Amino acid sequence: MHPIIRAPWLAAIGLCLTATAQAQPASPAARPDPLDARASVPAALHDSVLQRYRGSGAVKVGNWKDANDTVTRIGGWRSYLREAAQPEAPASAPATGSGHGHHRQP
Repeated sequence: MHPIIRAPWLAAIGLCLTATAQAQPASPAARPDPLDARASVPAALHDSVLQRYRGSGAVKVGNWKDANDTVTRIGGWRSYLREAAQPEAPASAPATGSGHGHHRQP
């Protein structure tokens, strides 16, 4: 192999070996023996995402009978079925409002 072609490969191998050597602990004794039940290990920490959860507050729930009457007035589940059967709008169409403009208000 030509010496000019071989030199970059040798440099790359040298860099990999250096990085691998730095990633290893200073000595095997620095790590606790995994088979030793009395070995000192760091405490396990758990940071739950639920600890940072902030609820949106109380949600006002309306009268269920009024909600059912509204659904019946707009066509019930069949209106949602017709809506789902319609072809999708082209992807290049600009979005309008909050995306709920197609719903009728009671």
